[in-house]
Parts: sequence; structure tokens; C-alpha cells
Amino acid sequence: MKSGDKFEKDLSALLGRLTIDVDINVENKLNMLKDWLINLHKKNVVKINHSVMELVCAKHLILKGYEVQIEYPLNEILTCDLYSIKGYGNLVVEIETGFIPPDQALFPLTYISARLASKIIRYSSFSGKFALGMPPHYILPLPETLAKPPRKRTKEEVNQIKKLCDKYYRNPPVTVEEIRNARIQDIYLIDVDRTKVQEIDPEAYVKLVSEKGLSFNLEL
Repeated sequence: MKSGDKFEKDLSALLGRLTIDVDINVENKLNMLKDWLINLHKKNVVKINHSVMELVCAKHLILKGYEVQIEYPLNEILTCDLYSIKGYGNLVVEIETGFIPPDQALFPLTYISARLASKIIRYSSFSGKFALGMPPHYILPLPETLAKPPRKRTKEEVNQIKKLCDKYYRNPPVTVEEIRNARIQDIYLIDVDRTKVQEIDPEAYVKLVSEKGLSFNLEL
């Protein structure tokens, strides 16, 4: 079976599970998003593990009253995974699968932490609300500094995030002002097996991880 045929078959199977309990309006919206992802896959823009999480998350947002677009360009550089509008407000969601490129195999935690920090800093400036989506089997190494409200961040914490991001992202680099103002409102645990999404407050997530004896604060 060709890659494109397998991609379309998998998305169609997922859509069948997603639309069992919804009305025709929601089903039509999800079908349009599925067709858009199939089109993007033909252009080698998206992968299946990422796309299935986007569709599950899209259903969750549509049922909450949002109009949802997938792989939406925010500017000439950034394209977000899900861009949603409800009333006069917008919500941007970035999906994180936990993929580590081979060249970062020796420093996976540092690399993922920097990637998450960069996503929060860059994408939240385009949104009224920003969320990270992740699979429930993946422990997100969320930088504690960015899980806190901006007013609670110290100068030292901001500088540490700046140093972390500059290690991997300098085109363009994030600014101190962007770090000070960045905000993440929610974490979405996207369970593809059960086609469910659970929302968790970022500070509560960091606390939960800490209570398990895990820490992702890095000394660079």
C-alpha cells in the first residue's frame, strides 16, 4: 500500500470513530479538516502521528464552540497546528509528539525543553489563549518558568529561558520581552486510542510532575 493510501485510510478510520456521537454539522467540519490534511500529506507537509492528534483535538474544540483550522499560517514564518476562533477570541494549539531528531540523541531533554519554550514564546504572541497538546503517555518537560504567570517570573528565570532557547533557536532569536510576556493557558492530553482530550492547567501539571519526583529544570 502506498504511503498516501495508508495515510488516507488511517484518517478515514479515525474519522469514523470521531463521528459516532456527533451531529451532521460537526461531522462535516471534521471531514473538511480530514480532506485538508490529506491534501497536505500529498505535498509532504504532515505526518500521520501528528495529524491524528490534530483531528482528535479539533473535535474537542469544535464541540466547545470553536471554528477550527488546521496547519494555519500565522505569518510568513510560523504555521500553527490548530487555529480556533470563538466570538472575538482566538486559541492556538501546538501539538508536541516528543520526536527527537537523531542529531539530538545525546541531549533529548535539553532539546525538547528548548523546543517547548520556543513554541510557547513564539506562538502565544499570536493568540488570546495558547495550549500545548501532547499524548498522555508522554511526560512533557515543560519549563517551570513559562508555566507560571508572567508577573511571577524573575529576571534570572527569564535569562535562563533565553539561554536555553538561544542554544537551538537563533533564526530569529527570541527576545527577553517575548519571554516576559509569553503565556500558556492549557495543556491538552490527547488520547487518540479513546478519541478524548483532557485539559490540565500548566502550573498544576508542573506540580503533579514534581510530586512524582521528576524535575526538568536544566542548568546550562
